[in-house]
Amino acid sequence: MQKEYLIEAVTDFVRQSPENYIQKEYAISEELIGIKIYEDPLFAFGSADDEYFALFKSPEGIGNHFLKPQEWLPSAKTVISFFLPFSEQVKTSNCADKMWPSNEWLHARIEGQNFLCKIAYYLQDELKKAGYDSVIPVLDQRFWSKTAPDGESALSFTSNWSERHVGFACGLGTFSLSKGLITEKGMAGRIGSLVTDLQLSATERKYKDIYEHCIKCGACIRQCPVNAISKESGKNHLICSSFLDKLREKYQPRYGCGKCQVNVPCSSRIPKPGR
Repeated sequence: MQKEYLIEAVTDFVRQSPENYIQKEYAISEELIGIKIYEDPLFAFGSADDEYFALFKSPEGIGNHFLKPQEWLPSAKTVISFFLPFSEQVKTSNCADKMWPSNEWLHARIEGQNFLCKIAYYLQDELKKAGYDSVIPVLDQRFWSKTAPDGESALSFTSNWSERHVGFACGLGTFSLSKGLITEKGMAGRIGSLVTDLQLSATERKYKDIYEHCIKCGACIRQCPVNAISKESGKNHLICSSFLDKLREKYQPRYGCGKCQVNVPCSSRIPKPGR
C-alpha cells in the first residue's frame, strides 16, 4: 500500500461525504444548511522511531505521561498525521465578531470534529482491508486529556497524545505564538493522527525550530477576545480555558472560539516576514 493511495482515498472520502457539509437536522439556522466544513486534507508521515517521540517524554517536552507510538501499538512503524483546513466560508464567518464565535465556526468545531473521527476510522478501515493493524490514539480507551488545572502543574492542560506535537514530529508544521500548528495550509482547522504497522517513508521535516513558521507578528494577540496571548509567554491556557467554559454555557451543546486562527497571516498558509 502506497502513501498516494491513502491520500487519494481519504481526500475522496472528504470530498464526497455529506457529513462534510452542515446538515439540516442539526443546523442552528436554515441559512447554514449545506455549508462546507473542510477543504482537502494535508498529510504527513513520520517514523514511529523518530527521536522526537522520545523527546516528548522528557520534562522539557510533554512529560513521561506521553505515550510513544510503540506504547499504543507495539508493532508500530509509521505515524500518519493529517490536517483538515476549514473552508473559507467557515474562516471568514468567524472574523465578523470580535468576541463571539460565528455559528459556522461552532458547527465546524463540533460537527467538524465528529467528522474528523469518522475520517480517522475510514483510514483505519482502509489499512485493515490491506492487512495492516492500526490505532487511533485519541479514540483509544487509554487516551486521556486534561483541559483544566489539575493541582499538579505538570498534568494541567496536557494529554498522553498531542495531535499538534505529533504533527510537528511528522513534518506537518510548526507551532504558533497561540500554540496552534501552522501547516502549509495554515492553522485554521483540525488535526488527526493514526499509528500503524504499515511501513511508509517519512515526510521530510522542512524546519528545525519549533516556532519556525511563526513570524511573531502579534496578530493573534490582537485577535484574542480575552487577552490570553502575549509575545513573552505565548498562550495562557488558564485564561483561554476559562473563556471556553463560558462559551460552553452560552452555546450548549456546542462551543468554540478560534479567534486566534482567523484574520491572521497564518490562517491559511505559512506567513512570510513583513506580511
